[in-house]
Amino acid sequence: MAEARVVHTADRTLSGRQLASLLTPPPEGRFGYRELARAVREALLDGRVALRLRLPAERELAQVLEVSRTTVTGAYDLLRESGYAHSRRGAGTWTALPDGQAPTSLGAFPDGAGEVIDLALAAPHGPRAELAEALAEAAAELPRYAAAPGYHPYGLPELRAAVAERYTERGLPTRPEQILVTTGAQQALSLVLAQFGRPGDRVLAENPSYTNALDAMRGRGMRVTPVPVTESGWDTGLVDAALRQTAPRLAYLIPDFHNPTGRLMPREQGRELARAARATGTWLVVDETLTDMALDVPAPAPFAASAGAGEQIVSIGSLSKSCWGGMRVGWVRASARVVTELTRTRVTADLSGSVLDQLVAVALMRRLEPIVHARVAELRQRREALGAALARHLPEWRWSVPPGGMCLWIDLGRPVATQLAARALRHGVRVEGGARFGVDPGTHEHRLRIPYTLPEEVYETAAERLAAALEGAPGRFTDPALPEWVA
Repeated sequence: MAEARVVHTADRTLSGRQLASLLTPPPEGRFGYRELARAVREALLDGRVALRLRLPAERELAQVLEVSRTTVTGAYDLLRESGYAHSRRGAGTWTALPDGQAPTSLGAFPDGAGEVIDLALAAPHGPRAELAEALAEAAAELPRYAAAPGYHPYGLPELRAAVAERYTERGLPTRPEQILVTTGAQQALSLVLAQFGRPGDRVLAENPSYTNALDAMRGRGMRVTPVPVTESGWDTGLVDAALRQTAPRLAYLIPDFHNPTGRLMPREQGRELARAARATGTWLVVDETLTDMALDVPAPAPFAASAGAGEQIVSIGSLSKSCWGGMRVGWVRASARVVTELTRTRVTADLSGSVLDQLVAVALMRRLEPIVHARVAELRQRREALGAALARHLPEWRWSVPPGGMCLWIDLGRPVATQLAARALRHGVRVEGGARFGVDPGTHEHRLRIPYTLPEEVYETAAERLAAALEGAPGRFTDPALPEWVA
């Protein structure tokens, strides 16, 4: 079997062959020192190569790339001079980022916040008519529940049964006792991390990944091992190697319309990954909140259905994307034993979810298929409108059209996302730079995540404002390009 493309090994050293497989070759096919330095920098910013990783020895890399050792020496010197590498005496050259290059979260709004177009929030509006009908049904049912104390730590029995039935219909036989209803998917993830992770434990995560999930892992003091998700998706050999070499306690995955890239993991890859996780005793935490948002392909079956519904797979879902984020209703699907353990953890902070919200959710579950059908059709139109507006006003930007999900993962062509986001806010657009989704601070600085969840007519104005933000500061967008250097 061919050697896996590994970026994380036990001693955090990258071999020449491994690094070469992660680099994009220049158009002419042969690396000069500047092209090699730029390729390493791009791989680092894109998350394909991790921070604080030892680069291969100059002679080894020169042999693999079939270039002179002087070429590699010149490239490493350029990387050190520009801040993308540093050397330790007797210990080699290690990847790094320039001082001050770190992600930012733009929480502040300028004056006149009502006029700001929010492209940072990947959350659609709720289905008004269906919500009103569901609320009316729930209100009629509520007096019957008021005769009891109202605490349901596992979740309302009717809702647990409805969620279990939907899993079963989608190909994963599930009993109600395998469902724990939570206050959204974020609480579900937090419970799993609290139950199975400890400070200092390793957790494997895709790079990039959902920023709130990464923050939850960091908040618990867990050490995150990144594996890249690129334009071509997941590298099963790389994930397998990372699992074997770091033996993480948990692995957090978004296999269905991955946030933020929109990639869809083939189920054969899922089976291979599940087998590798079982071999290392790693719990797979599978975030399926976007599973229903299948725009160009059939909705995938639950990950655990094809991967083998073993004890080590915990699935997370919610109604936030398919219905409305204001519902705050999510769930965990796992073995009955795991659900019981998670519930014991849950009651230490949250005795129960709202009965009214869960009754509304039960009513919405009965209407879910037409709601999802309408949502998918709406997202297709909005994706097309966003893409057309960006192509007109920002033709130099590039992206792959995802088969599902809610976002475009934009390649700006240069690492200026944080600067652009700050300036765009002053132009009336709130947008999130790619660094917010990177496991390592400062990576994905050449990316923007732009959701297509707003009305179609909004995107023309948003694209105009983004173009104005780019054009308005020709001297302020500093691309940390490699300095001139002569051997």
